Amino acid sequence: MSAQTDVKGAERPRLFLIDGHSYIYRAYFAIRNLSTSKGLPTNAIYGFTTMLLKIVRDQQPDYLAVAFDAKGPTLRHAEYREYKAQRAEMPDPLRQQIPYIHRVVEAFRIPALLQEGFEADDLIGTLARQAEEAGLDVTIVSGDKDMFQLITPRTCVYDTMKDKVYRTPDVQERFGVEPDRVVEIMGLMGDSIDNIPGVPGIGEKTAVDLIRRFGSIENLLARLEELEKPKLRENLRAFAEQARMSHHLAQIKRDCPVELNLDRFQRTEPDTDAMTRLFLELEFGSLLKRVESPARPAGPPRRASGPADFGELSRAASKPGRVEITDSDESLREMTRALASAKTIGLGFWTLPNGPARPSLSGRQAAGGSSGANHAPGRDRSAILGISLAASDRVFYIPLGHHYLGAPAAPSSRTLLEQLQPLLSDASIRKVGHDLKAALLTCHQSGLSIEGPTADTMIASYLLNPNRRDHSLETVAMDRLGLRLPELTSPLAPEIPVELMASAAGERVSAVLQLDSSLRPLLHEQGLDRLFDEIEMPLVPVLAEMEEVGIKLDVDQLSALSMELETQLSVMVKRIQALAGTVFNLNSPKQLAEILFDRLGLKPIKKTKTGYSTNEEVLQQLALQHELPAEILNYRQLTKLKSTYIDALPRLVNPETQRLHTSLNQTVAATGRLSSSEPNLQNIPVKGEWGPRIRRAFIAEKGCRLLSADYNQVELRILAHLSEDPNLLSAFQRGEDIHTTTAVQIFELAPNQITSEMRRTAKTVNFGIIYGISPYGLSTTLGVSQSEAKQYIDRYLDLYSGVRRFIEKTIAEAKERGYVTTIFSRRRPIPELASDTPAVRGLGERTAINTPIQGSAADLIKLAMIRIAKRLKTEGRRSRMLLQIHDELIFEVPEKESEAIKGLVRNEMEGVMPLAVPLKVDIGIGTNWNEAHP
Repeated sequence: MSAQTDVKGAERPRLFLIDGHSYIYRAYFAIRNLSTSKGLPTNAIYGFTTMLLKIVRDQQPDYLAVAFDAKGPTLRHAEYREYKAQRAEMPDPLRQQIPYIHRVVEAFRIPALLQEGFEADDLIGTLARQAEEAGLDVTIVSGDKDMFQLITPRTCVYDTMKDKVYRTPDVQERFGVEPDRVVEIMGLMGDSIDNIPGVPGIGEKTAVDLIRRFGSIENLLARLEELEKPKLRENLRAFAEQARMSHHLAQIKRDCPVELNLDRFQRTEPDTDAMTRLFLELEFGSLLKRVESPARPAGPPRRASGPADFGELSRAASKPGRVEITDSDESLREMTRALASAKTIGLGFWTLPNGPARPSLSGRQAAGGSSGANHAPGRDRSAILGISLAASDRVFYIPLGHHYLGAPAAPSSRTLLEQLQPLLSDASIRKVGHDLKAALLTCHQSGLSIEGPTADTMIASYLLNPNRRDHSLETVAMDRLGLRLPELTSPLAPEIPVELMASAAGERVSAVLQLDSSLRPLLHEQGLDRLFDEIEMPLVPVLAEMEEVGIKLDVDQLSALSMELETQLSVMVKRIQALAGTVFNLNSPKQLAEILFDRLGLKPIKKTKTGYSTNEEVLQQLALQHELPAEILNYRQLTKLKSTYIDALPRLVNPETQRLHTSLNQTVAATGRLSSSEPNLQNIPVKGEWGPRIRRAFIAEKGCRLLSADYNQVELRILAHLSEDPNLLSAFQRGEDIHTTTAVQIFELAPNQITSEMRRTAKTVNFGIIYGISPYGLSTTLGVSQSEAKQYIDRYLDLYSGVRRFIEKTIAEAKERGYVTTIFSRRRPIPELASDTPAVRGLGERTAINTPIQGSAADLIKLAMIRIAKRLKTEGRRSRMLLQIHDELIFEVPEKESEAIKGLVRNEMEGVMPLAVPLKVDIGIGTNWNEAHP
């Protein structure tokens, strides 16, 4: 901790008095959009809890207590009826959290102080005085400047959110007076938050000047004739009693009926059992990791023999039962006999850093190496460190890649395949893992396959809480089960002792089985089991195969593009610097701001902590005034294309397969959409000069073509289905151009009068409605006035009145239930709808409108992928599905299969499910992606 924030170091005992009421409100407004999977808002609880952890862990006070405001009126209300009269009612989402905050304080075993008729400030002021008299140093934890009046040489104020300690010199620097004079300033200027009136016309600057000169309100009122300004003098004379009353209201009382009880206030260890139960209920996975449970004590780590340090794998963890190490052919046979009668088994595959997949039970790539998508689909099992399997009563670990002196033997490759494959393909046994896609990739590399019923606890966790970003096994096990799994902070290595790895792998595979038992009923309870069983789980092997196959890339073509673009960027730099009239670094926001606002004299639009903003939104507005910002935008776009795709993609080509293998992620987007990473191929532009040229580098193998199948306006068709709007339904059923139909309405023209520009505007309106676009957002996109944009939206909703009703109904139901659903019952909680902040609530409403549409489109294409993959397999086709990009599927097809596959894909995509309007798919075939794109 820096000297600025260090409140330790004193020899005297230290008492920390926490202003609970103040911190509850500050936490509530500082943290947004945090809630449990059931919709309980938790932002204030989380912020308050992290503050307590910061105090207890970092400061280690000798004594501490938390003061809260009691319910009902205080003595100040009796003295001044209008006291706090303008303060808004506590927001309902915050009110719901108050009981939990008191439970947090109780779990920390910190005394909670409430006194009827008195505020938390008064209790703190009284106890601070008593503590000083008892020889203690006092730290008041608060962000309220009212507390400055309590600062003395023995008492300071600590604002944890700003991480700053305020002492007497800080108050003197801010106000130019001693801390006990701050209340005099407040008496003059008043306090709008507490509705303390002060003296009309006197703000902080005047109040500070007056108290610096006269020392107190009473001295000032006694010497009014010395004031040079007649109006100020008369104002003070007229409102003298109001100034005295305001001073009295602002003064923190130091004689409340509360006593300093050091035995009660002494810091003790938290009730970790209660804290664990509470954090599990609140789904505070990250905070659970900071709680040391008595059931799982943190002790000195148990080191493996030898010099190696294997991080948390080395700590003594409680075992899920004795892990049986299967290190011979006979023990492998015994294991398969034992597991053959199980109804469900847990699986885990552990790989080395250069292996084919991340450990399927870690949920973290760092634990075991690169994603399997970027490695050759070979048959070498040496990259696998080990395999863990578990049933309800037994846990096994098969060591395969451990190499050190004295390491146990491993079963032979032949016996491994003979014994393990029947178990993995047994249709009567349900196989459960965490990130099964990675396990499938590893199996393929080893000549194994997982067949029959499967379940993935990572996907189950995602469906239950799609707004969460972290579904790693460590986090989910902690949240749902209260299990602390040792983190794998170092890559796995052949030197890891088998016993150590067996213990860690056993813990994980046992946790997966427990999670399966815990999450499965919740999926059923929330109506998510069909989505899980019929879409998400069947999709896993489809995605694994797509990742494994990859797509061919013309590296030479990209190299030529890189050189061409480098030349063009050099020319752009010179042109931009010529417009600026000087040489500067285009990549420096600071230098660019100086050029735009100082040298060119453009008016700044937005300010940040470090200066004037030059982000994309600002540059777009400035581009209307000057040529240079437009050139900068173009320069940034091209440099991003060059660095992200043109230069980066060739480096990601697998040297063994000579293909690019992306990762397709099921548990990232809250809408249910798939995302791609390493590399992200979903943001390559379709239009413009360079996007199509980059897409030309994605090519088919010799003798094959690429086939692209893209759903035509699928989200608008789903909107028609959900809204049941007769005009929208009729337009799609008759095969009309929906954008032209909309243009006719919003421009009030005949169809033959609609220009291509008008159609583009209508297209923006059509898709903007799906995303809940506002008149401001539409005006910015189209470059028209807000009134004109509003007119477009109103005319659209006049034509499609069913859409208006759908929007209103969807938002109303979402507010009532706390979530929205898709056609396939996918559920997304929307805690923003409960916010008292209009901007946040507006975001929630837009999310509520869009999610049923976008989420249904996501489910629809996933179902189509499953059916297409099944037909390709059953018909013995050589064609392969390669990529899914938004609403587009890309295939590599042998030339002789192209027409048959074209018909197969169209039939499955257009017939995937009956809607009130027909689904339409546009299909193209070519030697590269750009040529194939319909």
